[in-house]
Amino acid sequence: MIKRIFLILLILILAASFFYFDLNQLLTLDGLKGSMAQFNEYKAQSPLLIIGGFFLLYVVVTALSLPGAAILTLAAGALFGLVQGLLVASFASSIGATIAFLASRYLLRDTIKQRFPERLAAIDAGVEKEGGFYLFTLRLVPIFPFFLINLLMGVTSIKTWTYYWVSQIGMLAGTFVFVNAGTQLAQIDSLSGILSFNLIVSFALLGFFPLIAKGVLNMFKKRRVYKNHTKPKKFDRNMIVIGAGAGGLVTSYIAAAVKAKVTLIEAGEMGGDCLNYGCVPSKAIIKSAKIADQIRHGENYGLENTVPQFSFKKVMARVQQVVADIAPHDSVERYTNLGVDVVKGYAKLIDPWTVEIQLNDGGMQTLTARTIVIATGARPFVPPLPGIEETGYVTSDTLWTKFAELEEAPKKLVVLGGGPIGSELAQSFARLGSNVTQIEMSDRIMGKEDLEVSTFAHQSLTDSGVNILTSHQAMRCEMRDGKKYIIVKHNETEIDIEYDELLCAVGRSARLEGYGLEALGIETNRTIVTNEYLETLYPNIFAAGDIVGPYQFTHVAAHQGWYAAVNGLFGNLKKFKVDYRVIPWVTFIDPEVARVGINEQEAIDKGIDYEITRFEFEELDRAITDSAAKGFIKVITPKGKDKILGVTVVSEHAGDLIAEFVLAMKHGLGLNKILGTIHSYPTWAEGNKYAAGEWKRAHAPETVLNWLEKYHTWRRG
Repeated sequence: MIKRIFLILLILILAASFFYFDLNQLLTLDGLKGSMAQFNEYKAQSPLLIIGGFFLLYVVVTALSLPGAAILTLAAGALFGLVQGLLVASFASSIGATIAFLASRYLLRDTIKQRFPERLAAIDAGVEKEGGFYLFTLRLVPIFPFFLINLLMGVTSIKTWTYYWVSQIGMLAGTFVFVNAGTQLAQIDSLSGILSFNLIVSFALLGFFPLIAKGVLNMFKKRRVYKNHTKPKKFDRNMIVIGAGAGGLVTSYIAAAVKAKVTLIEAGEMGGDCLNYGCVPSKAIIKSAKIADQIRHGENYGLENTVPQFSFKKVMARVQQVVADIAPHDSVERYTNLGVDVVKGYAKLIDPWTVEIQLNDGGMQTLTARTIVIATGARPFVPPLPGIEETGYVTSDTLWTKFAELEEAPKKLVVLGGGPIGSELAQSFARLGSNVTQIEMSDRIMGKEDLEVSTFAHQSLTDSGVNILTSHQAMRCEMRDGKKYIIVKHNETEIDIEYDELLCAVGRSARLEGYGLEALGIETNRTIVTNEYLETLYPNIFAAGDIVGPYQFTHVAAHQGWYAAVNGLFGNLKKFKVDYRVIPWVTFIDPEVARVGINEQEAIDKGIDYEITRFEFEELDRAITDSAAKGFIKVITPKGKDKILGVTVVSEHAGDLIAEFVLAMKHGLGLNKILGTIHSYPTWAEGNKYAAGEWKRAHAPETVLNWLEKYHTWRRG
């Protein structure tokens, strides 16, 4: 801090001295003309001293962003001629600009990063990718003041060396114009004569050269990518979509809606994992398990505690019925009626425009399309534990079929994994009568949430009967005397845990094999590598959904599906970068955990000066009437501001309550706007308004309130 203050004082002293000693008068056109004879005399006596002194003066003026750089550039031409003057002015201006850039970075970057962390992070990401390109464009166009560019670029993450050499090259054209004009100083009456409207337009047009160069470069890149492939003269389809999960369904629906000819290829069930194995069946069993738990704890509602009587087989049958009831929403018939050509079979890319389909009925079909979208989703990851294949296991995909035949829930169920899927299913099966042991290798379950939220979830699952073993590493599976065991290690000690069924829920991996990606050289690193437009190595091949990441959520896959469709069909006219700024997610344990934006730990990690606003549901009337007053709303805002950076809701209906905060964050609405919105009474949604009220109460204008108190006292006489 002391160093910064010293530097600011030094800059102020130098700037004040510049004006105090009337040096600014020298850096005018009249001042320059009047001093030329004396400067030439000095130069004749000590040429190296004059060149060095001039160079140093130029660097100082530029570094301090003082007025007069244009006059100095003229002077360089007048004093030293075109070649020598250009060398002196070019290097001096670039060095001075870099010093100003470094001063801005040292003095301003930390403050701006603290106040606007998200905006600066987004700028840094863009600068890291194409900062040199944009700087070069700005340097070519004199409409943008160079001193302002120095200050603004200083707060970004662009590398100093990149900034220097790009500035050196980018300013060369403008420097040449002024130095050349300086060689004819006697004929110059004003700076406007040098930098005429026509010249500014010329420079502005010159600024388009990098854009044109970028387009040409992209064209050559495309040619290099496609050089070993022959593009069809005609296409069977505008778009082919591979995979009928959330991403593929949305992509094909949008394509059909804008009257494109689109084929959707799916070998398995329409609706993908979410409908058939994931979101839908898991939520169905969560509901049944919750009802069973409420019956078991009837006293919470003024009823008698009762052991729930149910058939596990019927519970599983209901799960399948729920899937069947929703299936028509994603069916072949519906999408055919919407204008999508649905083909059932396995797709493989032959070249960037051709897809070969092995039809489910045994036939073969080949189609070409101008655009292809890969949306093949992900599958549960099964850890390669010794003995796991011999002892057997289920995943979140396969348990629905296997458990559907059971008369009762598995007696001893081990759930491997402490993430959202593992936690949801562990709690549900415990409530349905299984003796559940949940194994997590890290020191807590739901590790992506705050420690407070993770602890709350741990207690909720424990209250439901789940035996949670954190910091336990699965080592192997064994069969002994007809019984199954998983051996885990904790504090260097091995522990044997007997089980009837083992549920693997340690994450999901993208489906990458069998689609011809390797042969085409499409890069995969656990997921398909795409750019911000969802383009792969080939600009006409896109990817969306779990196969891309970075979030493996159904709603994100659908979100990406819109971008894949629009960019794939209209990218030649306009392309859109995928917007990941406001992504909500929910873990459907009881109570639910919903989040959008950053949590407290992430705010700490990013160095944000933040504050926390909390509302406890024990204060909410509706939560009390429902005997569900456990939980809270936790809002993160910048210090002293109502802007919402992140929200975590832990409660019943948390997944529904978070929607208001998602809308607010998406459209830049703060807590004051939520507070000023009428919420029905008595509803759970009032919790959002009360959370906003807590923030308002903490930021009440005490001085104004004190004066109001005095005013009311005076009014009472």
